Amino acid sequence: MRWRPWPDRLLARIVLVMVLGVISAQLVGTFLLARQLRDNVRTEALTAGRYLAVNAAGSIRFFRDLPPAYRPILIEQLRTMGGTRFFINFNRARVPVSAIAGNNLADAVVTEVRNELLRTLATAGPAEVSLAWPEGLRVSDDGRLVTELPESWVEATLLIRPRPAPILVIQTEFEKDHWLYLAATMPDPYFLDNANPLTLDRVALQLVTLFTVLLLAVWMVRGLVQPIDRIAAAANAFGSAVAPEPIPETGTAELRRTARAFNAMQARIQGYLLDRERLFIGISHSLKTPIMRLKLRTELLDDEAMRNEFHEDLDDLDVMVKSALQSVRDTDIHENLVVVRLDSLLARLVERPIHPNAAIAYQPLAISIQGKPLALQRALGNLLDNAVLYGDRVQVRLGRLGSMALVEIRDFGPGLSEAAVSAAFEPHVRLANGQERNRGGSGLGLGISRNIVQAHGGEIRLHNHAGGGLVVSVLLPALPDDTA
Repeated sequence: MRWRPWPDRLLARIVLVMVLGVISAQLVGTFLLARQLRDNVRTEALTAGRYLAVNAAGSIRFFRDLPPAYRPILIEQLRTMGGTRFFINFNRARVPVSAIAGNNLADAVVTEVRNELLRTLATAGPAEVSLAWPEGLRVSDDGRLVTELPESWVEATLLIRPRPAPILVIQTEFEKDHWLYLAATMPDPYFLDNANPLTLDRVALQLVTLFTVLLLAVWMVRGLVQPIDRIAAAANAFGSAVAPEPIPETGTAELRRTARAFNAMQARIQGYLLDRERLFIGISHSLKTPIMRLKLRTELLDDEAMRNEFHEDLDDLDVMVKSALQSVRDTDIHENLVVVRLDSLLARLVERPIHPNAAIAYQPLAISIQGKPLALQRALGNLLDNAVLYGDRVQVRLGRLGSMALVEIRDFGPGLSEAAVSAAFEPHVRLANGQERNRGGSGLGLGISRNIVQAHGGEIRLHNHAGGGLVVSVLLPALPDDTA
């Protein structure tokens, strides 16, 4: 089976287009939102970093100018009474910090704070700046962790519980073995999270939007597709039902107009078929009387040879009239649709061949279809009779081909040329071998069979067998649940 990029059904195609459209719009919107969000958060974070660096520079200058003996006293007062933006500590050495790695925004903030400190504290030594998570962050040279500090020391400066925020750490050396340790959160503590456009609430909002659009699209498209399915089903049933029902004229204005046009076309065709049948019946009855009169008048002719020629011509004319009428009647057999067992129908036909000496091999299989039994008997009987006429030995096989019932009738005759295969269904076309075996035929059997099979939603195919003879394949829609 050839791969198709698009599904066959209209509902699936429209839903697929809607899904692709909504997802594409959401992806583009998310991309633009993410870009704008990152730019805004980056600008705000760098501005906040400069502001924090200015405050840190003031604290560094204050403690640098404060006598060393007063520094521990002031730090103790600040921890007890508050009043500073930073958690402050003095250490004898630089405290190692595990900085946040692999984050461009965090690196940009650290660089901005470091540059601002260098510009503001031009006469001081270089400051070490890091951005780290509270988990495992040391605040003193003896290895004490920030999570081990009393709550009152950090409640106004750091966010450790319940949702930890990144901590900016600044360390600078005043004199030998005197390191000032400053720690604080950014003015927007969760700026790293705010720069992420794919947060849980945003993803949930986009999924709700997608599913809402899909549900509305499926609901709308189903309302459009169902009338089209009804029209397709009515078109398939037209010609096989006794009295086709009109399609309900519901739905949108376009669908109502289509249903109205289909109903009008169906009524016109049905009227044409009835007129055609009445016309042929009238012609046949009208011609019987003059043909009979001409036959009686030929009996008055003295010339026997001329009398025989007139009889032959009148017989041919009578056969042509009867064949034309029979063609119409066989095609328009008025029956109700019922479940037909193909295996049983073929078994009855095989038992009564056109020639009693014909050898017919039959391979049955339990298959049922929805159809008109007399019409199917006429169609398959014509095909079986043709096979017997072309070859005394015939093989009939009944099987499945996907969802279709397959009837194969093979004769062991001379087969057909390519030109004869294409012309075999034309009316009044008779092949040489058939004329020799049945001089009274009219050449309408294959055409009648094809019309009946097509009225049942099937088709007939002809091809020459590699081992000789002609194979006629009849495909008819099979019922999914066959009854044995």
